[in-house]
Amino acid sequence: MFQLEPRLGALALSPEGSTSLDQDMEGPYQLLVQVKDMGDQASGHQATATVDVSVVENTWVPLDPVHLAENLKVPYPHHIAQVHWSGGDVHYHLESQPPGPFDVDAEGTLYVTKELDRESQAEYLLQVQAQNTRGEDYTEPLELRVVVMDENDNAPVCPLHGSPISIPELSPPGTKVTRLLAEDLDAPGSPNSYIVYRLLSSEPEEGAEGRAFKLDSTSGSVTVGDAPLQAGQSILLQVMAADLGGAEGGLSSTCEVTVTITDINDHAPEFTNSQIEPISLPEDAEPGTLVATLTATDADLEPAFRLMDFAIEVEDVEGTFGLDWEPDSSHVQLRLLKNLSYEAASSHKLVVVVRSVAELVGPGPGPGATATVTVLVERVVPPPKLDQESYEASVPVSTPAGSLLLTIQPSDRMSSPLRFSLVNDSEGWLCIKEVSGEVHTARPLQGAQPGDMYTVLVEAQYEDEPTLSASATLVIHFLKAPSSRAPTLNHVPTRHLCTPRQDHGVVISGPSEDPDMAGGHGPYSFALGPNPTVQRDWHLQALNGSHAYLTLALHWVEPREHVVPIVVSHNARMWQLLIRVIVCRCNVEGQCMRKVGRMKGMPTKLSAVGILVGTLMAIGIFLILIFTHLSLARKKDLDQPVDSVPLKAVV
Repeated sequence: MFQLEPRLGALALSPEGSTSLDQDMEGPYQLLVQVKDMGDQASGHQATATVDVSVVENTWVPLDPVHLAENLKVPYPHHIAQVHWSGGDVHYHLESQPPGPFDVDAEGTLYVTKELDRESQAEYLLQVQAQNTRGEDYTEPLELRVVVMDENDNAPVCPLHGSPISIPELSPPGTKVTRLLAEDLDAPGSPNSYIVYRLLSSEPEEGAEGRAFKLDSTSGSVTVGDAPLQAGQSILLQVMAADLGGAEGGLSSTCEVTVTITDINDHAPEFTNSQIEPISLPEDAEPGTLVATLTATDADLEPAFRLMDFAIEVEDVEGTFGLDWEPDSSHVQLRLLKNLSYEAASSHKLVVVVRSVAELVGPGPGPGATATVTVLVERVVPPPKLDQESYEASVPVSTPAGSLLLTIQPSDRMSSPLRFSLVNDSEGWLCIKEVSGEVHTARPLQGAQPGDMYTVLVEAQYEDEPTLSASATLVIHFLKAPSSRAPTLNHVPTRHLCTPRQDHGVVISGPSEDPDMAGGHGPYSFALGPNPTVQRDWHLQALNGSHAYLTLALHWVEPREHVVPIVVSHNARMWQLLIRVIVCRCNVEGQCMRKVGRMKGMPTKLSAVGILVGTLMAIGIFLILIFTHLSLARKKDLDQPVDSVPLKAVV
């Protein structure tokens, strides 16, 4: 019934006794136990002991698990289980894994001493030991599993509100924005932790175009809705997370997500004004002149997407115009790079195009925007220029009306026609022909005194540009009226000038040309004679008080001998010089080439041709006679009989 382990001295039921021992059938047992040293040797010492064994009912039975609701509202300590050791004097000891608010009293009653929190600890394993007074276990401890039952005491917890979520504009509907994963600390898989989501608000509000965002109530996934989104928007999404599957009585929390709509380069730059009013530039405008300033705008927000590139695409093959702009500027300056020419082009039509530096995205970016600038070239006509800055003429006070005094001419004879007029002719003594510039006396010079000067202003205007004019002073020196016998000198030595005109002329010396003047002292005044042809063909310029310089006024003057009258005046006296000038063609050295007359006895061209033709005719007749004679002689030989031909002697 019992067995003893010989080495350890452990007394226990035998296998048979453990199955057959019965309290009702068996009384108490008294066992005699002997203990001996030195093993089985006879010389060893031994002792005996009596062990009384009582058979009682076994009340140390396994405990069923205990389920306790968390946050249980009952008085504490609260009874949860009962153990009992029926084998005599016993002390109970309780251990909890992990440690928990549990206790056991001397009667074996197990208590929970305060409310339990499933989220802190969902289950405990208690061990109850039955011990004697020495703290030794009577038997194996009993285990009690305490399960903490969940209640819905935790609301869903939203994830931390991190940095804003960015999505690009023009994102198609259905694009994933984010996923909300709220956490519920209640029992996993239970209704208390089953979370559903609902979108509370979004910007823009729901309208005809739908919502900007959509939310999956089960997964918490947020996607782009149907409403368009604008770059730069910052949208606050409020999402409610509710447990119990959203049923009544559940707990909920509100989660917030900030969504920022980022910019993409979906807007092409455009000019604020695509058609510029025509701009006029004078053809003498300096290169670098600012023609126009164009402004373009770009609806994109990102600075990198607002960078622009400008170019001229049409009607600037020669590179006459150029563009100047700063990389980060929306203004471009159109400037002149080369000189303009009204004759080459009276207008320029420029098409300026603007494009985004960064590549455009989105549907149909299309070509760059354009602005058309029309530049009108203004013809610049320089004001007329006269051949002299001032003019002087000396006339006797007895000069009759209608006398030609001088001719006002432009410095460039090929310029546009001029119209001449006199200003401040207070006495009305003068008049000027509007087209030719010839200045005449308008009436007798009554009131003029010898030695006086009369000054008027000559004004010349272009016929087709009246606003452009030039002026010069005309000073008239009045001389004493000549006596009835005005000295006229004989012809002075002959000079020659070249035509077409070359850069040389004839120096006129008053004292040397006139013996009567040789004894006098200057200064002398020189003027061309009043003949209009002389005034037209010749130009006289005073060098000093004693000499003047005579040149051709026209580029071409007929080659021949010319007599040019020169009027010389001094101290109210007047002389007339007749200057003989031979106008001729000249060689490269400026020497006059004169036509040589035919020498006597020399044949003319006609006589030479006659002699040549007569000689050729005589030679022709002579040849004809020879060939005719030969032809007749040959015919005679052919008509003679053969036997009549004499034999040639053989030597």
